Amino acid sequence: MAGPRKSDERPDVSKIDNRAPSVPRMFLDRVAATPNAEAFRYPDNDGWTSVTWAQVGERVELIAAGLIALGINPEDRVALAAGTRYEWVVVDFGILSAGAATTTVYPSTNAEDTAFIVANSGSRVVVAENQSQVDKLTANRADLPAVEKVVIIDGTSDDDWVITLEELEQLGKQLLADKPTAVTERIDAIRPEQLATLIYTSGTTGKPKGVRLHHEAWTYTAAALDSLQVLSDKDLNYLWLPLAHSFGKVMLAMPLVMGFPTVIDGRVDKIVENLAIIKPTFMGAVPRIFEKVHGRITETMAEEGGVKKRLFDWASDVGLQVSRARQAGHRVGPLLALQHKLADKLVFNTIRQRFGGRLRFFISGSAALDRDIAQWFDAVGAIVLEGYGLTETSAASSLNRLHAYRFGTVGWTLPCTDVKIAADGEVLLKGPGVMSGYHDLPEATAEAIDADGWFHTGDIGELDAEGYLRITDRKKDMFKTSQGKYVAPSAISAAFKGICPFASEIIIYGEGKPYCVALVSLDAEAIREWADRNGMEGKSFQEVARDEKTREMVEGYVETLNKHLNRWEQVKRFAIIDRELTVEAGDLTPSLKLKRKAVVENFHDNIDELYG
Repeated sequence: MAGPRKSDERPDVSKIDNRAPSVPRMFLDRVAATPNAEAFRYPDNDGWTSVTWAQVGERVELIAAGLIALGINPEDRVALAAGTRYEWVVVDFGILSAGAATTTVYPSTNAEDTAFIVANSGSRVVVAENQSQVDKLTANRADLPAVEKVVIIDGTSDDDWVITLEELEQLGKQLLADKPTAVTERIDAIRPEQLATLIYTSGTTGKPKGVRLHHEAWTYTAAALDSLQVLSDKDLNYLWLPLAHSFGKVMLAMPLVMGFPTVIDGRVDKIVENLAIIKPTFMGAVPRIFEKVHGRITETMAEEGGVKKRLFDWASDVGLQVSRARQAGHRVGPLLALQHKLADKLVFNTIRQRFGGRLRFFISGSAALDRDIAQWFDAVGAIVLEGYGLTETSAASSLNRLHAYRFGTVGWTLPCTDVKIAADGEVLLKGPGVMSGYHDLPEATAEAIDADGWFHTGDIGELDAEGYLRITDRKKDMFKTSQGKYVAPSAISAAFKGICPFASEIIIYGEGKPYCVALVSLDAEAIREWADRNGMEGKSFQEVARDEKTREMVEGYVETLNKHLNRWEQVKRFAIIDRELTVEAGDLTPSLKLKRKAVVENFHDNIDELYG
């Protein structure tokens, strides 16, 4: 269904056929197989704490038993509102080991939406990271009659409704003293089709929908990735991704079958610093991270100027020549090979040391990555394997391979996942990783999954002759100009962010209009440094965004962008947004995806002026 592939694609599908029936069973098997091996490492005061699989297993059992003591039954929902941290891991595994299902809640979710998710999911217990999360629940307590207990991770409370995580574990300890097999009995009874996770879509329009993912979705995805034989227990993962998101959840399922340790730290501002300290062999990230790293390095070289800048440019050119030759299947000649060896020693090795020096590859997902940025990372010896999936497909549906990757595509589908392109260009997927449906929304489920079991992704894409999948845009984001020409704004946005190191987003607009316009959002960190070098020290973000020098700088990048676009796609006029786009303001989802419709609505006056 996905088209022909290269003959050396030989996944070990026996790993899929023989996978465990549930996530907790995978977990127990891992604990039994390597009890003394490092499982997780996490920040603790000024250092790092490491825990073994056996230690994780002991704590997970206590939490699971504590939930059982509170009266949690199989497939009951327990909500988890917390950031990416070690406690998220043990609580999630504890919920699943009690036979219950985890309702994930981003900590940045506002009080109204948090209450909606908890109520709509029917969650009976909520595990909250801190008092801030508890306050959201307390403010809406009247709308949460099903919630019997709130468990707080950090802090204490005088409210009888709230207990601490330690108190929950103590309840578990008491239960296990009376019935030592309470948790293992629950795990043994879990069926593959049993509900494991409820992840609510980010809600770019309207109320979020709860995506029902069963145990089989996670066990399949982990086993399918394992079947590619790319990772082993010798690897080290650096996990900072939101664990309330399916991309992050996959990163927790993988080590259960592969056995590698995971360093977990959700502080996004520490990513670059941590890479050098942790020295991971791989890491998952969203495109914005790669855009920022690429922008920072190229801008730093531009500032240096002189010999350093010329050396960097020469090395980049050599690296790109080698990368393009590899992509085309051509042999690298002896002179170019020698130049590349020198470029690697003088330039690329220094860049890779910033990533810790042991990195084998990055994984990019959640949104489109500009192919030029992907090619640049390949040129410096830090491969970025772009993948594709949705919450509804438990994140991973396709992935480029180390031995077969093609820039601008999301690779081949995972073994046992099928893909086809509908008549209107929509990407359809079928496989064990697809959701069982939307929670209590049968009509929406029927609309998303047709009678033959194909999930309609809402993405427009194409398959090439070798089966590589290319995503061109979201179906709902594409628009037609008054000239009748279709425009794919996401592709243009990715290209612009690959060109301009100072932009965090560009929103292309032109529905029913004679030409396209754009709203440009600046990256606060990058533009601050640029402003200081250009005589705007001390000016506010708003003042910098409105300055004529800033406009002239952005205009140069827009002109460069237009040279690569069709006439009807070109940006004729643009405006710079005078504030940052943030999750808190509702401009971005917690996984840093642009809420295009929300931004267009919030800045419609700016767009009207561009057409004035």
